[in-house]
Parts: sequence; C-alpha cells; structure tokens
Amino acid sequence: MPRLPFSRWIPEYKNPGTVRADLLAGLTGAVVVLPQGIAFAMLAGMPPQYGLYAAMVPCLIAALFGSSRLMVTGPANAISLTTMALIAPLAAPESAEYVGLVLTLSFLIGLIQITLGFSGVGKWVEKVPHSVIVGFTVGAALLIINSQIGTITGFAIPRGLSPHQTLYELYLVLQQNQWHPAVISLVVATVLIIIIWRPLNRWFPGMLVAVIIGSLIALYIESLYPQLTPFKRVSSIPGAFPILSFPHLNANTLNQLFGATLIMALLASTEAMAIARAVALKTKDRFNANQEFIGQGLANVAGAFFSAYPSSGSFNRTGVNLSAGAKTPLSAISAALFLVVILAFVGPLAKYLPYPVIGALLLVVAWNLIDPKEIRKEFQHGPKEWLPMVITFIGTITISLEWAILAGIFASILTHHFYKNKNQH
Repeated sequence: MPRLPFSRWIPEYKNPGTVRADLLAGLTGAVVVLPQGIAFAMLAGMPPQYGLYAAMVPCLIAALFGSSRLMVTGPANAISLTTMALIAPLAAPESAEYVGLVLTLSFLIGLIQITLGFSGVGKWVEKVPHSVIVGFTVGAALLIINSQIGTITGFAIPRGLSPHQTLYELYLVLQQNQWHPAVISLVVATVLIIIIWRPLNRWFPGMLVAVIIGSLIALYIESLYPQLTPFKRVSSIPGAFPILSFPHLNANTLNQLFGATLIMALLASTEAMAIARAVALKTKDRFNANQEFIGQGLANVAGAFFSAYPSSGSFNRTGVNLSAGAKTPLSAISAALFLVVILAFVGPLAKYLPYPVIGALLLVVAWNLIDPKEIRKEFQHGPKEWLPMVITFIGTITISLEWAILAGIFASILTHHFYKNKNQH
C-alpha cells in the first residue's frame, strides 16, 4: 500500500493542459466554498471563519495523502449538523469552550481514522456493492438540491430540513403567492451560462464564467429595478490565515467526547469513503480505502492544529471539481491555496457574490452526479441489484448517511443470498 500516493500522479504533469485544468478547477472550487464554508460553520455552531479554515489545511493534506484523485475534503453538511447536535449539549455554540471541544473532536476523529487505515479495515469498505454506491450518489444529489431550495427560489426556507420537510415548507410559502422572479431569473441565467459554455470548458471552466457573469447580472437587475429587495450575498469575510490551535487532551475532555468521537468517526469515514468510491467508479480510477482512511485521518489531525472543525469528503465541492475539469489532486491543493489568496487580497469583492448564483452552480453539480446509464444498468441486473440501490437511495434522503449505506449493504447481502439459494433449488 503506497504511503505517498502523490508519487502516482506527479508524472501526469507532463501531459499538456493538466496543470492548467487543475488550477482553473481549483480556482472555481475556492470561489464556490466561500459562502458554503461560512454557512456550514454556522450549522456546526462555530464562528463563520472556521468553515473556511476547514476548507484549507484538511483539503490540502487529504489531497496529498488520500487515495481519491478528485474528491475534495473540507466542511460538509451532514458533518456540520452532527457536530452541532453532539457538542451543543456540552457547551454554548461559538463560545471558546465549544470551539475547544470541537477542535479536540477533529483530532480524536483523525486518530481513529489513521488507526483504521493502518489496521487494514479499508478492505471491507472496498467490498461495498456498486448498487449501494449508485443509490447513495443519487440520494446525495437530491440532498444537494434540497439544501438549495430556499436559495434558488428566494423563499425563507430553513436549511437542514429533510426533503419532505422542505417540500412542506415550500408548499406553505407558495400558498402565500410571494414569488421572487428576480432570484429565479438569476438562477436560470446562471444555469444557462454553464450549459452554453460547456463546449469551451477545456479552455476555461464554465462554472467560473457563470460566477462572474451571474454576479454582473445581479448588479444589473438591482440597478434596473431598485425597488426590489437586493440579492442576498456572502457576508464579510474574516482573516485569511487559520489560527494555530491545540486539542485539549485532558481526562475530562476525553471523557466528554468519547461517544461523540465514535459517532463522528463513523459518519465522517462513511461519507468520505462513499464519495471516494463513487468518484473512482465515475472516473474509472483505482481506489485504496486503507490509504483514504489514512489521508482523511491525517487531514483531521492536522486540521485540529489549524482551527479546522471535523472534515470529510464534500459532495458539493467534489462535484464542482469534476464539473470544472479537474485531472489530479492538484486541483484540491490549489483550491486550498487559492482560498487563502482570495481571502487575503480579494476578500472585499466577495460581497458581490450572490447566493442564488452559488445555488445555481450546485444545481448543476447535483444534476451531473446522477448517471442514468448506471441506474438503468442496475435495473437490468434484476432485484438483487436495483433493490439495494433503491433502499440506499431512500435511506440517504430520509435517515443518516451511515445508516443508509449499512441498510443498502444489508439489503444486498440478503438479496444475493436469496437468489443464490433460489438458483441452488
């Protein structure tokens, strides 16, 4: 098992256009994570800058030492929500005590993940059926869309709701007949720019073009209709460089975080492995689960010393990375570095970045994650393949991600056992 996986992809920089494609994908990813990182930090009960810090050092370390070439590590929706749920009973969100507990949690999660990687547990992750990964991917795409409904419609729909709760909230606001045509128009325009630009993606990523033109369209709409409520934009950006931090490893803190560490290690690892497997299948790349455990563990351990709360694979940012034409892990590394540069020198321009434009990007990301050909293939193989896929999909949008995948694996074992016995008789 290679401990330095980056030695495998460094020779690829001899290929023309590889570095350019990765740098442009990284720049796109850095722009997209600006509002996401802040929003996720607030979901986690952390001060806003910590969501951006989680998109820096962990992203860079996971790209260097993980197995997945194109998965991007950083703040994630499920991880953020679970962090708040587990740590809020122990301390007041955003307080110094709360931040200390969360950063210590990052360190402990990382230690468990590194241990799992070196113990060879990853070989069991690699046995997760393809049908389960397909179901998880489609479910995750729907969760991305679900998280952006309020943003792309302009309606005041709370974040963090399940899809059926979001639909109910959407039904309630539609009853009030208070449409926001300017927001919807901006979203449609941004999506159309991405689609129209698609043939030119190899020269310059359409998502980055859409961010720039979409932001200009927003300014034009506001100047044309001053009576409209201005578009919601990214809030003020804090300092660019992560603050040095140290985990609290005293007996009392370790006792407080024992249960939370086990739950979060399971969630963070399951999510990262599922995303990495999905990306490897989509790009026909090799995947080493033990190496990915080590990469994720090192990312969380290092992040604990650079003010990063628990991180994992990010479906949103990984989808953006794929859509923007990334070739190697340099794209994730450059995304982390570009984010520092953007915050240090171009931070004031972030106030021109409207949330509906980012919401539109994520709609395209979600759409690109769904592979109809793979779904049809699972249905063609009969119930022993499509049943685990459907169960995983339903579980992903209704229960926690780790239980959804476990339910899919259990369903796959049962169906294969049933058909094996049936064929023997």
